[in-house]
Amino acid sequence: MTEIFTLSIVLSTIRLATPLLLAALGGLYSERAGVINIALEGLMLAGAFTAAAVTYYTQSPWVGLLAAVVAGAAVAGVHAVACIQFKADQVVSGTAINILFLGVPALLSGALFSSTGATPQIPKENLIPWTPIVIAVALVPLTWYVLNRTPFGLRLRAVGENPEAADAAGVGVARIRYAAVLLSGALAAIGGAYLSIGQASLFTRNMTAGRGFIALAALIFGKWRPVQTMLACLLFGFAEAMSIQMQGVAKIPVQFIQIIPYVLTIVVLAGFIGASRAPRALGLPYQKER
Repeated sequence: MTEIFTLSIVLSTIRLATPLLLAALGGLYSERAGVINIALEGLMLAGAFTAAAVTYYTQSPWVGLLAAVVAGAAVAGVHAVACIQFKADQVVSGTAINILFLGVPALLSGALFSSTGATPQIPKENLIPWTPIVIAVALVPLTWYVLNRTPFGLRLRAVGENPEAADAAGVGVARIRYAAVLLSGALAAIGGAYLSIGQASLFTRNMTAGRGFIALAALIFGKWRPVQTMLACLLFGFAEAMSIQMQGVAKIPVQFIQIIPYVLTIVVLAGFIGASRAPRALGLPYQKER
């Protein structure tokens, strides 16, 4: 087993934790503002497909990444309108987006590329393997600073804890929540883009494989704080890296090895969800008194 614990496990952990961290930080902004964003999986799929398709046609990964951000924000905007404007159940809205984007990328891929399973291969020179990693690492201290040292962050936290008091102080609750959800969609989409034009060189159907839900678990495990959330993502990334490294080395059926990250997610949620204190107004629609 000693050959498993090499420098490659560290690099793999960072690489595999990156999409989780981007999605989790996106979820952090939304949920600290009081809007549950269970749609991280669907937002990642939207970003992954858009980045791959646009990069293939433009031959520019930067255009593809920007398009993914726009797509993620647009889909998150649907979630925001449903939950903030129309007071829809936030879990139901997020679940609907997840279900929708299990099929929409395949439909569009079939129309654009005559294949519902995958987009065409993207040349190696049009990939961005390190840019999302740098973005994810930089976002951790930046998010801490925004939440704790800027007027926007303080208002966002106030809206997520006590929207009535924030409204009475002159804070636009709906405006802050819209901004937070749109930012959440953009960051989750970057995480998805990293999967398709960073780790891989194409989009494959359902390529996120539950990473949006793992990111949500990391957010809860990290108690809705950026540094702790990063550590939780590294833990899940390490579990996935270990499961990959163990295949062919450990004398365990491969199916049991592959479920390690998902079992860890269940254990973490079962053991820590009660100990984590969510923002007080999380999941509660706000109706401004007239």
